[in-house]
Amino acid sequence: MADRERQSWWDIPLTIGIAIGVVLLITTFVAKPFSIPSGSMENTLGIGDRVLVNRAVYHLRGIERGDVVVFDGSDSFVPAGDVPQRNPVAGALTWIGQSVGVVPPDSTDFIKRVIGVGGDHVTCCDADGRMAVNGAPLQEEGYLFSGDSPSTQTFDVIVPQGMLWVMGDHRSNSADSRAHMGDPGGGFVPESKVVGRAMAVLWPFSRLQALQIPSTFATVPAPTGGGS
Repeated sequence: MADRERQSWWDIPLTIGIAIGVVLLITTFVAKPFSIPSGSMENTLGIGDRVLVNRAVYHLRGIERGDVVVFDGSDSFVPAGDVPQRNPVAGALTWIGQSVGVVPPDSTDFIKRVIGVGGDHVTCCDADGRMAVNGAPLQEEGYLFSGDSPSTQTFDVIVPQGMLWVMGDHRSNSADSRAHMGDPGGGFVPESKVVGRAMAVLWPFSRLQALQIPSTFATVPAPTGGGS
């Protein structure tokens, strides 16, 4: 009888431990929630929105223009010396909290839209004020923040292979690739730093939606010099 009671006592913590382990495995390798920390992606994503980030999708296909991605900005958007350091216990607790979406993302985590992939020629702006990729003007009205222009900063870049050119949808409120052109990485984000693709808004329910690739990116031709 005592053995049976002892076994029943351990059933509850064992079940909880297994459940937590399964959740952490899923959020580490398959999908995880991500809390939007700023207004740089408005109106597509608002401050405090919870999005589902697919961590496995880029094992099945390459990163595409128009994808909304979460990435680690260490050594590209955030200098190595500015990366926050935590002791092992605090780091583990933070990781668990972020895995289930109850702890805000690190200051080195960013969410932006991919505008150019390796080999792409990205320019702004043409005579009509539009941004262009490989010579194809982008029609951005469907996702650009109301009243914003594609960019008040002109640029003409060729994205290196293995890198990305990323921008927020709220262009006047986004410190994106444009803001880091003078940094060592030239404003480009390594593909290896991408955590995953933001697939859908899960919370609040009033904003529940899938995050599709805007149709304008389907008209972008391959770069003339090769590449993705």
